[in-house]
Amino acid sequence: MGIKCISQTITTFRGRLSPEESFLVGYGAIISQFELAVPIPERLSLISQKERKYKTEEWQVFTPRYKPDDTLFKQLVFALKYEGINLLVFKKLFKVFSDNEIKELIQIEPLSQYSRRIWFIFEWLNNKILDIPDLDRGNFVPLIDDSIQFAIEGKRSSRHRIANNLPGTPDFCPLIYKTSKLEEYIASNFQDQKNTYINSIHKEVMQRAASFLLLKDSKASFTIEGENPGTNRALRWGKAIGEAGKNPITKVELLRLQEIIIESKRFTKMGFRTEGGFVGDRERTTGEPIPDHISAKWQDIDQLIEGLIDTYRLLDKEKFDPVLSATVIAFGFVFIHPFSDGNGRIHRYLIHHILAKLNLTYQGVIFPISASILDKIEDYRIVLESYSHPILELIEWETTPDHNVEVINDTIDYYRYFDATKQAEFLFDCVSDTINRIIPEEVNYIYKYEEFKRFIDDQFEMPDKLVSTLVRFLEQNRGTLSKRARAKEFIELQDNEVKKIESAFQEIFEI
Repeated sequence: MGIKCISQTITTFRGRLSPEESFLVGYGAIISQFELAVPIPERLSLISQKERKYKTEEWQVFTPRYKPDDTLFKQLVFALKYEGINLLVFKKLFKVFSDNEIKELIQIEPLSQYSRRIWFIFEWLNNKILDIPDLDRGNFVPLIDDSIQFAIEGKRSSRHRIANNLPGTPDFCPLIYKTSKLEEYIASNFQDQKNTYINSIHKEVMQRAASFLLLKDSKASFTIEGENPGTNRALRWGKAIGEAGKNPITKVELLRLQEIIIESKRFTKMGFRTEGGFVGDRERTTGEPIPDHISAKWQDIDQLIEGLIDTYRLLDKEKFDPVLSATVIAFGFVFIHPFSDGNGRIHRYLIHHILAKLNLTYQGVIFPISASILDKIEDYRIVLESYSHPILELIEWETTPDHNVEVINDTIDYYRYFDATKQAEFLFDCVSDTINRIIPEEVNYIYKYEEFKRFIDDQFEMPDKLVSTLVRFLEQNRGTLSKRARAKEFIELQDNEVKKIESAFQEIFEI
């Protein structure tokens, strides 16, 4: 009974080698059967032809007793039960069938929790009501199984007897799978770690560290984009970062941030894009685009940004984990790429904003997340490409006369419903690194600087500005003063004094 969906035997699936010859089931079987234009899920499900149940990075393998019947309904039940919710697969699948066929699918087992989930997802995604009467009995069932994916408390839908705990809106709802890494990070309670460490630091030292961290993060954010800004420009952007968490995220605020970032506006089309966009190179002789990432269609930007902002407000209201919130909003923004320029820095600003808004940062102290991202730049590239490359194969585009791209198929859902698990793990790595390495290193440097300055003050009574210059020269030359520096700025120092200074510096800074 119902629409057929065959559990085919495979040894490979779309270039992915299976650990054994097995039956492909769940979302994999549905994607294959109906040729859905979606990225392959990070982990697919197989039914072993042996009595073996195990997991690998790319597969979860079940024993034969788990094998669902070869119907679409049973494959969906299996997927919901063991693979969580994949909104993009559902959205593409619903386009294959008429409303009446979806209604028949739901009424195979009309009161089962899985039928009710499918029913709710259809109406929620499509903003459409099927000709099915409201339920008047039955326990409320959570839409997301929170042992598989992260969820919010959400709202109840009496019509479906479903508790809608999706962490987003129909216009923007990335999902994150629970992994041991993410659960360990959340259990470690970064807020307490941060408070314990920062409260142990003298207030004056923390205030000095704050200004250094602000400039460090601002410069790192430009460096990630391949730019080398002057100090004034970095300070200007640093000031904006320092105010993160104060202004609500709106379209007007995003436009304001772009105005701050783009110093020279002569060659940049400011505001939300009114043409295609991509990240990548161009062929040397013809100028043809060679994209690594294709931005959302400019016609979809308004709806996508509105959805992103609505989802941000929902997660803020629900007190969703701050790092998970920052993941879906900031990475969602950079994947949409709504501006011609400035997307990367605003993406990282949004991370600052959400961490500050949800009190992960410390009042008056910037959380230098960009500095950690810069140190992990290869991992950063990988997590960006883990999203961009799979959808690149699904986007149809043409080259425009001005060597841009014009997307010619419907792509909006790729930017609404993506798996943000890898991005969340990466961001947690960066948050942990910032708390446990970057901030302590900066504070430790200030302590050492102050100790060295006291030594210089006691021995030579140098002005603060000259001490700063001395430290800079010593750092650049691994603890020794170059002949040029001795001949110019420090010509008054005797040889024995220089050796004394170098020795003190090397000891204090452990060179």
